[in-house]
Amino acid sequence: MITFDEESVRREIESLEGEKLTPGFWAARDRAKEVSQRLERDRSALSRYHALREELEEVEVLYPMAEEAQDETERGALAERISALEQKARDLRIEFYFSGPYDLGDSYLSINAGAGGTDSQDWAAMLLRMYGRFCERAGFKTTLLEASPGETAGIRSATLEIKGRYTYGYLKGERGVHRLVRMSPFDAAHRRHTSFCAVSVVPITEEQALEIDPRDLRIDTYRSTGPGGQGVNTTDSAVRITHRPTGLVVSCQNERSQHQNKETAMKVLRARLGELLRRQQAKRIEELRGEMKDIEWGSQIRSYVLQPYQMVKDHRTDVETGNVNAVLDGDLMPFLEAYLEANEDGARSQRGKT
Repeated sequence: MITFDEESVRREIESLEGEKLTPGFWAARDRAKEVSQRLERDRSALSRYHALREELEEVEVLYPMAEEAQDETERGALAERISALEQKARDLRIEFYFSGPYDLGDSYLSINAGAGGTDSQDWAAMLLRMYGRFCERAGFKTTLLEASPGETAGIRSATLEIKGRYTYGYLKGERGVHRLVRMSPFDAAHRRHTSFCAVSVVPITEEQALEIDPRDLRIDTYRSTGPGGQGVNTTDSAVRITHRPTGLVVSCQNERSQHQNKETAMKVLRARLGELLRRQQAKRIEELRGEMKDIEWGSQIRSYVLQPYQMVKDHRTDVETGNVNAVLDGDLMPFLEAYLEANEDGARSQRGKT
């Protein structure tokens, strides 16, 4: 049975439509964007709910007929439709957890190797593949803006541009430290090592009004690094921008020209600075840098254990699985959904106290 408060959704649509008609609505850009996205979400949800309900009613009529006729082929086809309906219902439920002003939009996801040396750099490369596979499964479009190779293996850092419906809403919960435990392939004694990487996720916004003093920037150019071949750019077109007050560093080597790489890097920098300002408005900008400074013990949000046993566990929701290979191949949805549900339950509880 699909639970859906249709009247409540209709009332919210009417309220949001009324708000859009008020004078000066578009002057408050953040609120206007939030209202527009919520309105789009509610209209889409209402339409999808009606389609789900109609299909469910059709299945409810056809299934007893297949049972009575002992038609195994039809029963199998209906079972597949029911399974697909259950997934659509879950997707619809999850969509109502996306209530933030940036949840609907695109995002930048960055990975930085932390404590653990070569093992952590290899772990960073594994995470980059994991998120790439997740995005592929989810139908998101990814562009690798920058990847700095490690000294021996893996990568020191990488930044993905991810585009698609609700990319930020789904991936915002991945922000934090990810811990790997395994027998190191880089240790001659084959001892167990623990590695750490930090993942940051920021929304791609239109905050062009965020002014950055050029004197606060150090801009370096360098030659793009990569696996070689005819596609390698042999000029110093890659750009690295350091924002001195915060220590934020962004790079881009994806574009052909230095100008294009600089423009893309500035967009990423504005997005990351905007995220910092939104999350820590009351603090001095110098303090913002310390939020994810320690990529090491005690700060992880999720652990991936390959030896002596196999398990992935999220320490915020206690969701865990022994199918590590599936997770590393991009099967992240159970963790993402649990995080969204826990956050929504916490927000609902907080609203009930006020």
